[in-house]
Amino acid sequence: MEFNMDMFHLNGKVALVTGAVHGIGFEIAKSLAAAGATIVFNNLSQESVDKGLALYQAAGIEAKGYACDVTDEKAVTTTIKQIKADVGSIDILVNNAGIIKRIPMIEMSAAEFREVVDVDLNAPFIMAKAVIPDMIEKGGGKIINICSMMSELGRETVSAYAAAKGGLKMLTKNIASEYGQYNIQCNGIGPGYIATPQTAPLREVQADGERHPFDQFIVGRTPAARWGEPVDLAGPAVFLASSASDFVNGHILYVDGGILAYIGKQP
Repeated sequence: MEFNMDMFHLNGKVALVTGAVHGIGFEIAKSLAAAGATIVFNNLSQESVDKGLALYQAAGIEAKGYACDVTDEKAVTTTIKQIKADVGSIDILVNNAGIIKRIPMIEMSAAEFREVVDVDLNAPFIMAKAVIPDMIEKGGGKIINICSMMSELGRETVSAYAAAKGGLKMLTKNIASEYGQYNIQCNGIGPGYIATPQTAPLREVQADGERHPFDQFIVGRTPAARWGEPVDLAGPAVFLASSASDFVNGHILYVDGGILAYIGKQP
């Protein structure tokens, strides 16, 4: 096969992006739609799904949304069957839904730890398990797990999140190992610090005119000297969802402006 740009096209593909009603997930879904994919997404409540549908409509995307708790295996199985009936079996799964609890480890309850692991690690297992049989039957598929720099690094107050994202990295590698023979590629994207509405307070100019201390910290630790934008994840997502990445499997693509490659400036 010779290279051509059609390898990046997703025409005729059905892509499910979990939790894609705002931020990174919404941007990834938009990029997959721009490449030709039919977009489906979920969120916990019908109210949040309806808000998401309005956002997709405003962006000119005919998406379908489903209320589904990704940690509930029975609900996931039912939703996947409904998606298959409505638009067809899933070709591309993006495990984007996630939570974080910023609590010092010795102050975090075991229940809080389990809640983070349930959403950030168990749910991608449940989702992947639900779509892999149809991918096998149709001769292939793509699974993209949204990992994190915390798949590689630790930081104060994020013990549960780092444990879950480290586990997600290894789940990614194991899915690739177990199902690569069926032409299923499972890879991860590890975003760096991305400028979203959720991180806006950390980037506000302070009363004295200086940058927020955390903003200074991130920019100083990033060779690109800036926060990432959600659109920075678009190209990597399309690549990993397309046939251009058919021989890329079990890989975590860190989109971090170079943070993981950089020791930091000398004081």
